[in-house]
Amino acid sequence: MKVSMSGRLFTVGLISFWYASNIGVLLLNKYLLSNYGFKYPIFLTLCHMMACSILSYIAISWLKVVPMQTVRSRVQFMKISSLGLIFCLSVVGGNISLRYLPVSFNQAVGATTPFFTAVFAYLMTLRRESWLTYITLIPVVTGVMIASGGEPSFHLFGFLMCIGATAARALKTVLQGVLLSSEGEKLNSMNLLMYMAPVAVAFLLPASIIMEQDVVGIAIQLARDDSSITWLLIFNSALAYFVNLTNFLVTKHTSALTLQVLGNAKGAVAVVISILIFRNPVSVTGMLGYSLTVIGVILYSEAKKRSK
Repeated sequence: MKVSMSGRLFTVGLISFWYASNIGVLLLNKYLLSNYGFKYPIFLTLCHMMACSILSYIAISWLKVVPMQTVRSRVQFMKISSLGLIFCLSVVGGNISLRYLPVSFNQAVGATTPFFTAVFAYLMTLRRESWLTYITLIPVVTGVMIASGGEPSFHLFGFLMCIGATAARALKTVLQGVLLSSEGEKLNSMNLLMYMAPVAVAFLLPASIIMEQDVVGIAIQLARDDSSITWLLIFNSALAYFVNLTNFLVTKHTSALTLQVLGNAKGAVAVVISILIFRNPVSVTGMLGYSLTVIGVILYSEAKKRSK
């Protein structure tokens, strides 16, 4: 009984930490990029990827969170690099969108991931889902269209960036299944992150220097004027890593389906918290649209579960 109770408490604690890190990094990104005025989403993503590189290596090599898996060939490395680039684009796009869109609308668009996953899965593998699964995607997309029309803070560029980030996230998931499908190439998510993050850093460093002129000098000057920005960036970057770590641990100790269900609820919780913190205006139409999208995602999860 004690073992069962302690195991249950551990799982609850793990899920709580997963919620806190997911919602925390989202809100802190929004605060830094929009409210604080740190208008450098590529540099912010670079900080995230540097933290993921260092902390992943520590967790796997020193703390032995998971066994170390090696890259076995140049071809496998090229596959991982392509995934790293797409992963990098998804995070950058998401961070850019937060400069222009409220968290509530960002989460509504992000909830359409299953739609893009189904589209890419069909285009790349010709894998068809059941007709019921495709029907459940209708409220997912319709909800975002309604939310877009009713969003008081709608920004076209921010919306396109958010759509791009969502599509890139779905593409990475499908590509991962296609590229690393053989038994000899499969990597667990923690090892994959350890290899993808340095690749993302290699892409992001020149991109940040070229596209966000003198960002390093500006960041150093900001740190001199206000030391809190340094701690905010360090804390934010560490949280970005813990999002990935807790994703893996929650899946390991529960199931992928549980993570999906928790993710649906997490989006709704993030919306409520962000509205309370940032006080962004929300219309009834927007909330109805977002609610319809969440219902669609829940129905999609159920349809996928029944088709297996």
